[in-house]
Amino acid sequence: MATLRELVDYTNTLLAIGRFQDYCPNGLQVEGKPEVGLLVSGVTASQDLIEAAIAAGADAVLVHHGYFWKGEDPCITGMKRRRLQRLLGTQTSLLAYHLPLDAHPELGNNAQLGRVLGLETRGTFGGGDENGLLHYAYPEPAMDAGVLAERIRCALGRAPLHIPGAREVIRSVGWCTGAAQSWIEEASLHGLDAYISGEISEQTVHVARECGIHYFAAGHHATERFGVRALGNHLAEQFSIEHRFIDIENPV
Repeated sequence: MATLRELVDYTNTLLAIGRFQDYCPNGLQVEGKPEVGLLVSGVTASQDLIEAAIAAGADAVLVHHGYFWKGEDPCITGMKRRRLQRLLGTQTSLLAYHLPLDAHPELGNNAQLGRVLGLETRGTFGGGDENGLLHYAYPEPAMDAGVLAERIRCALGRAPLHIPGAREVIRSVGWCTGAAQSWIEEASLHGLDAYISGEISEQTVHVARECGIHYFAAGHHATERFGVRALGNHLAEQFSIEHRFIDIENPV
């Protein structure tokens, strides 16, 4: 067993949450039992994840996408009421880490995506010099777009949407998980041949074509499964508690 407070304090420090201007609060969002023996992790604190975690006997749930986002309706009604009612009614804590989990150099979503894709991070940029959310690598050997698309498909279990660029051979690749498609132009300005993210917008297609950079939309959920799992495993080892990752299927 670990106390909830020491688990939260350790994770807040590990992920350096004070460095980030985020769209949501990072850390403990819903307080439950004072001790944690089983930690369940998942990408998003959806009703399905909450129910699966409660059924598994979780004392706390760790997610990347939690609650209380800037601009959302603050009223506790409907879907929000049902989610919070289940957590509070079972005294199940909710811990959520957004940008701090994206950015961590070892456990973060971007570091972990590079690992599963076999891309060794050579540097970072974006999100402020101290945060470095966008990673880049120089794959050896260089590859064409079809090879990279197949590597993404095998690693993530889904084929990416590929918008071709002008460069036939890919010698440099950048990536940032989730909804980071707007950084494609910055990736191009850094001279990268290809850029991978989770989502795609209408204008992303035109930027890729006009800047001559390959773009791979690999899925928001698909690209952000690895950081929270790695963090959960790390916490389990650090505090000698049980950890279980539950992947709620999401085609996006």
